[in-house]
Amino acid sequence: MDYRAAGVDIAAADDAKERIKRLLSSRKSASVLSEIGSFGGVFQPDFSGMKEPVLVSSTDGVGTKIRIARDCGVHDTVGYDLVAHCVNDILVQGARPLFFLDYIALGRMDPARVELIVRGIARACEEFSCPLIGGETAEMPGTYAADDYDLAGFIVGAADKARVLPRADVVPGDLLLGLPSLGLHTNGYSLARKVLLEKQGLKVSDRPASLPGTVGEALLAPHRSYFGALWPELQQDRIKALSHITGGGFEGNLPRVLPKGVGARIETSAWPVPPIFSLIAEGGPVARDEMFRTFNMGIGMILVAGRDIAAQLESSLRARGETPFRIGEIVAGEGVTLE
Repeated sequence: MDYRAAGVDIAAADDAKERIKRLLSSRKSASVLSEIGSFGGVFQPDFSGMKEPVLVSSTDGVGTKIRIARDCGVHDTVGYDLVAHCVNDILVQGARPLFFLDYIALGRMDPARVELIVRGIARACEEFSCPLIGGETAEMPGTYAADDYDLAGFIVGAADKARVLPRADVVPGDLLLGLPSLGLHTNGYSLARKVLLEKQGLKVSDRPASLPGTVGEALLAPHRSYFGALWPELQQDRIKALSHITGGGFEGNLPRVLPKGVGARIETSAWPVPPIFSLIAEGGPVARDEMFRTFNMGIGMILVAGRDIAAQLESSLRARGETPFRIGEIVAGEGVTLE
């Protein structure tokens, strides 16, 4: 007996690592002082422009969106989703990314597939100036089926302590601006798959009349990062709070950034809802409250801004190619009210 006979192919793992090294060699940042394959990543941060820097960290995955990627045979996008999600999660606290690490667990080591996954991660890291300084690939037969895999991402960023969000001055009357998502992003896929693929019997290659493309294309629409649009605004102190609309939808995420005694009123007719959500709601059927509790419903990031600054903020965002929607306001009370 050897390790390969037990289901773990060290030679394939070595091949995957070499592919990753080649992929990242041209993307190495001067701040990264270690090589891919080291026991740990060594990073020299640049805190220029920050009076009192603090570190902000987060970790997340992409959930069962991986099953859609597998069904579609597309593996170079979920890695991008992973990084974008993590970048957004620290952005809402006023932080810019410093570096990223990944974890890939597989039932069977497939070096070509691993390379595709990491290619998506590397593309996002380059776009957001967030170097990939290390990670881990683990072949786990018996825990995962041969064609299954899972992803996790770990991000560390930096913020100026005085600008860490949310601010304490969120008050009734402040406005809520929503920035559009491209689809489900990385949440709600278990319900989406249950409705569309199991109950409705659709295939990822099907083209329902309500969608501009295939079911698979709609479900694999990338998770947007809002860093490029929002970081300049954070430097101008125009935003009081940010909420990344992920698992838990509006009800589960917006209250996380609001002080006690204040809630939010959302006008659900204030923005166009992408057709993939209507397809899920009608196919279940899924009640409106459950849709808003599970999905982002077309709004991936919510900004809280003072009423006096909102118009200026909207104009600045439009100049960067964004389409902000006024979706509601802060009110006295608790929780989120959908109207």
